[in-house]
Amino acid sequence: MTLPLFPLKTVLFPDGVLPLKVFEQRYIEMTKACLKDDKPFGVCLLTRGEEVAQRGRTPEFAAIGTLARITSWEMPQLGILHLKTAGGTRFHVQSHAVASDGLIVGSVTALNPEPALALPDAHRPLAELLALMIERAGVENFSAELAMGDASWVGYRLAELLPLPLPIKQSMLEINDSEVRLKVLSQFLTQHQLL
Repeated sequence: MTLPLFPLKTVLFPDGVLPLKVFEQRYIEMTKACLKDDKPFGVCLLTRGEEVAQRGRTPEFAAIGTLARITSWEMPQLGILHLKTAGGTRFHVQSHAVASDGLIVGSVTALNPEPALALPDAHRPLAELLALMIERAGVENFSAELAMGDASWVGYRLAELLPLPLPIKQSMLEINDSEVRLKVLSQFLTQHQLL
């Protein structure tokens, strides 16, 4: 499928919540089109360049991203949109082009969701830590349904909440095995004496 891409200095995970402040004309037009047609856009980690357009410079971004669907929006002042988006399916960018307005449009292939896996007992401490983090951050900042018994959901939420370097967060998105992701996160937390 073809969809507009929004390279950002963040990683959006499936079932994650990402608030965005949109002010560049190309992204305002993208937002209007996505709302009108009830279509998602793609969020990819920006690996080189800036989020705000710079003449003659196309940013570089990760090939694996996540679909973002707008769940609510408001315009607090003219020319600025505040969006709340929800992460959907992961995708792989096969190719991309830059439109005349500077919007990057990608030809992408959806990636299959990870196989469903109940949270293994060995990783219960991760779910307990996550529950504490969600309580402190506020449950309203998460998807409507907390899935504390789902290995993928717990791993994705920890990866987005922990202060990991962006390349590590991206690798957590790219891993297609929830148990491997949980093991890596567990090692990180143990090394930093947080678990």
